Amino acid sequence: MNNDVIAGKWKQLAGKAKAAWGELTDDELTRTEGNAERLAGLIQERYGKTREQAEKEVRDFFDRNP
Repeated sequence: MNNDVIAGKWKQLAGKAKAAWGELTDDELTRTEGNAERLAGLIQERYGKTREQAEKEVRDFFDRNP
């Protein structure tokens, strides 16, 4: 899914993202605006994952939620 489509559908996907990464706040998810890099950075920081792990989780999330 391309970044424009993700940003456009982000309000719908934010709830699913909250379920997937419950430690992220609603404000943090809103600020990402569906930007995969920002979301991966938050996941990396909050969950102590490597950049590669966080990016893979985000890619998998967007692939499962077209």
